[in-house]
Amino acid sequence: MIDWLLIFVAGFYGGYTLSVRGGVFCNAQTANMALFAVALGNGNWSKAAYYLIPMSAYLLGTVVSEAVPKPLRRSKLIRWDTALIMIEMLVVILVGFIPRSAPDQICQVIINFVCAMQYNTFRRAEGLSMATTFCVNHIRTVAISTSRLLRRKYTEDDLAKGKAHGIMILSFILGAVAAGTLSRFFSVRAIWFTLLPLIVLFADLLHGDRNIEGNP
Repeated sequence: MIDWLLIFVAGFYGGYTLSVRGGVFCNAQTANMALFAVALGNGNWSKAAYYLIPMSAYLLGTVVSEAVPKPLRRSKLIRWDTALIMIEMLVVILVGFIPRSAPDQICQVIINFVCAMQYNTFRRAEGLSMATTFCVNHIRTVAISTSRLLRRKYTEDDLAKGKAHGIMILSFILGAVAAGTLSRFFSVRAIWFTLLPLIVLFADLLHGDRNIEGNP
């Protein structure tokens, strides 16, 4: 459940920023890196500097997600995974209050930062490697499983992986569809709908902290 809820939320973030926060996709940085390089090649220094902002936010999010878990474990309160979902809920509430008249870069940077932390923190779930903020790896895995199935050289593990990654792709698409639809009616406050899956995630992880795994 954790995997497809996380990627549903990530799909929502992407659809949200595309729909009402500047028409960009904030879940990953490959496109920004390419645009940065093209701007440098064209000698457009100001545009190149602009792309450094989201890339730096993504970089900082990854650094923070590496640095924070150790002291959090020593505090013996909750795991970093659980704390991150709580942080995401607070960020979602904040972003929904930022008016549409505000510079789109504010929300883009905030979501870049959160997506970096989520991607770096949730790298495995239920025994599977996963990316929770974009779909390239999931598409590759489904394609490999499909190829082996067509050649009749598959194992039960291939089928299980293909199904799991296919569900994650579908969850991402559903999140983006929900964002596009809800943004038409609720504009910038549409992001508050991600609180529903985030609350479910938080409750599930907190339950694991307290009743299954014990205190961290």
